[in-house]
Amino acid sequence: MKVFVAGASGAIGQPLIAELIRKGHTVTGMTQSETGGNRLHAYGAEAAVANAFDEAAVEAALRASGAKIVIDELTSLPKTPSELPAHAARDRKLRIEGGGNLHRAALTCGVRRYIQQSSGFFLEAKGVLADESSPLAINASPFVASSAQMYAYLEQRVLESSMEGTLLRYGFFYGPNTWYHPKGGAADEVRKQLFPVIQGGEAKWSFVHIEDAAHATVAALTAAPGKYVVVDDDPLPVSVWLPKFANFVGAPPPPFVTQEQAQQAAGEDAVYCQTKLSGASNTKAKRELALTPRRLEWLGE
Repeated sequence: MKVFVAGASGAIGQPLIAELIRKGHTVTGMTQSETGGNRLHAYGAEAAVANAFDEAAVEAALRASGAKIVIDELTSLPKTPSELPAHAARDRKLRIEGGGNLHRAALTCGVRRYIQQSSGFFLEAKGVLADESSPLAINASPFVASSAQMYAYLEQRVLESSMEGTLLRYGFFYGPNTWYHPKGGAADEVRKQLFPVIQGGEAKWSFVHIEDAAHATVAALTAAPGKYVVVDDDPLPVSVWLPKFANFVGAPPPPFVTQEQAQQAAGEDAVYCQTKLSGASNTKAKRELALTPRRLEWLGE
């Protein structure tokens, strides 16, 4: 199949391009730099160097590719989690406006299927694991709510389109080129004792290895359209996974702080993420996307 990937040089884009090529697809990756284009050529993909905010350039690139499937992995994320609030406006603008250009181009060019990155960690579920039927947490703490509202908009845009729409609700990415890796931003913050366990720490986080996410995304090319939660089998409370992650990256145990201390130092969102986030279920993705997630690597044997 001819596939067009936006955000092709990002954390998910790189293993996704590699897996698409391995499976024999003809791939065009959109990137905004010549360096990213050279990386795509090294994988065996065609490179479309275009700015997502340039609507005409995006449409021209997509039309030239001849692709009938578009995968939207557009993001603009900082190097560390703590910098995310400062980058949120740029990330939101890229996904909504840049992604809007891509979506309109797909409609104009007669694309058959549109696959959209969404969130499997900002879902609302009380006392159970979230799944495809769970709403996004649009009434959560300020930053979480804003992110959830953005994802809700992206999901609605895709599902209400005339194209076949597939939403991939990924868990927190870990592995090479992600925050949650020995060389990643979260590891740096844990080593600096900047990522404490907040009193309670019972919110469950669902992760997924970046390569497992890529494999599931390729499977979504031919699976039935709709929503899929793409996470691993280990939804764990922060109080459990964070100390193990610290040990994995060679850091001392994370400090413990009360919710009041965390509220004062890091704000309402930090408290929400460690006390109210819902883990998610991958039952549908395992059944329909043949998702076979590896065990969260810092849990050990």
